[in-house]
Amino acid sequence: MDEITRYVDHTLLAQGATWDEVKRICDDGLEYKTASVCIPPSYVKQAKEYLKDEISICTVIGFPNGYNTTAVKVFETKDAVNNGAKEIDMVINIGWVKAGMYDKVLDEIKQVKQACGENVLKVIIETCLLTEEEIIKLCKVVSKSGAEYIKTSTGFSTAGATKEGVALMCREVEGIKVKAAGGISSIQDAKDFIEIGASRLGTSRIVKILKDEPQNPKGY
Repeated sequence: MDEITRYVDHTLLAQGATWDEVKRICDDGLEYKTASVCIPPSYVKQAKEYLKDEISICTVIGFPNGYNTTAVKVFETKDAVNNGAKEIDMVINIGWVKAGMYDKVLDEIKQVKQACGENVLKVIIETCLLTEEEIIKLCKVVSKSGAEYIKTSTGFSTAGATKEGVALMCREVEGIKVKAAGGISSIQDAKDFIEIGASRLGTSRIVKILKDEPQNPKGY
């Protein structure tokens, strides 16, 4: 199981998440040696004080809809990094994609990456809202943006990661990694996504399965 959990960004992004719940996520992340804990921005500073540097803290920017202004996303990113986040998962502006404004999407990602500094940036493209052609174009955009990862989903839209979608992204990216997120509901799902080529898995379910706990039906 250690070989699987090291791929996992152990996630709690529910709107009603409390510090006690976030703290349990942090404890689980440490116990199961996950890649990171992915938590709401308002808890990053508290989690950093609690965890020190024992595990990477990830948080979300422009989440979950992505239509914040670029200036807001940059501010959110700087604030998160200052509070102790080492990994940033940002949501792109889907409307810009639908309008063919890929240059604006690229510029925004670059600005957020600059705000990240040396910290890891993962770019959420929300594949369930995109055509195959749009996914392919975004793989090229994110590949030249300076981000480290392209990520399938927020887990809050109409669907999460699919095996076909992740396989497509793994074929089309250049020099970056792929994170599958949303709807990863079993150990077999996790194994399948890793075998396809995903380098990270965004999910709360894998650790809950190992702990034999009830699961959030949305996966987050």
